Amino acid sequence: MHIGPYHFRHGLFLAPMSGITDKPFRQLCRTFGAELAFSEMTTSQSHLWNTHKSQKRLDFSGEAAPVAVQIAGTEPAEMAHAARNAVSRGAQIIDINMGCPARKVCRVAAGSALMRDKARIAAILDTVVNAVNVPVTLKMRTGWDRENLNAPEIAALAEAAGVQALTVHGRTRSDMYRGKAEYDTIRHVKSAVGIPVIANGDICLENSQKVLAYTGADGIMIGRAARGRPWIFRQLTDRLEKDVVSSITDEQFMCIVLEHVAAIHRFYGPRAGVRTARKHLVWYLQDVPGFDSARGAMLETSEAARQTELVRRFLSGAPGTIQQKEKAA
Repeated sequence: MHIGPYHFRHGLFLAPMSGITDKPFRQLCRTFGAELAFSEMTTSQSHLWNTHKSQKRLDFSGEAAPVAVQIAGTEPAEMAHAARNAVSRGAQIIDINMGCPARKVCRVAAGSALMRDKARIAAILDTVVNAVNVPVTLKMRTGWDRENLNAPEIAALAEAAGVQALTVHGRTRSDMYRGKAEYDTIRHVKSAVGIPVIANGDICLENSQKVLAYTGADGIMIGRAARGRPWIFRQLTDRLEKDVVSSITDEQFMCIVLEHVAAIHRFYGPRAGVRTARKHLVWYLQDVPGFDSARGAMLETSEAARQTELVRRFLSGAPGTIQQKEKAA
């Protein structure tokens, strides 16, 4: 599939996830074969761009091309300004967020709340597409609720506006992340437009090929299934190319975890890095026998060197780690 000038052999993408898909995690997933790794959602409100948090979210230096940046907001002019700002900082693809179900986002009519306002959607899409000279994509849900599955209609609007690819999460805003994602609506979107469609929602190694076959989607976007398992992209690639499921060793697993923790410490600095690393350590280690008794010290320390040493010590004494983790997955 193509998004503008960019070709993707399999269409294996990392989803934008607030507080998760920062630069260290994006770069890690890219090394394992994610063909595109979307940034965390960035606000269109320019007065917030100079905060420390936003500066980190807008740091794309050193990332492999193409750099994909997601923006969120409600005002067409602000969204266009945010798109231009992201491009000036290195973005090569701009993604518009109409999929986030978080209350703090929907409360201001952004994210998936936009799906109730067709006129505003059209204005945002037209304005952003015309504001930048890079491809614009759209991520959305199937609708506001199960009685209003209007994703095919919005997809047609997006295609008419010049959006070059669509990602559809198989839940409505009202579903939040509850229940199972459904893929019928994604299938309907694919049949309604001629631009690439990417399927998203509850996709993992085990169901990826079935989702692709059923929906006819051009690619898949992995979100929560990549937390604590960034090598899933290599496994997906191997399954598509060789019809085998590759694995990693305990030694490789320990290297992945330690290198990721070190990258987080470097990116955020020791103090903030220790705090940020904690959630990733839980995702990596929660299924490893013995973690319950070791997690206290590992997650409570405020020292980067000690956190690293505790992780190293724990994994060095946990044979069969990756086998247990893969069974749990």
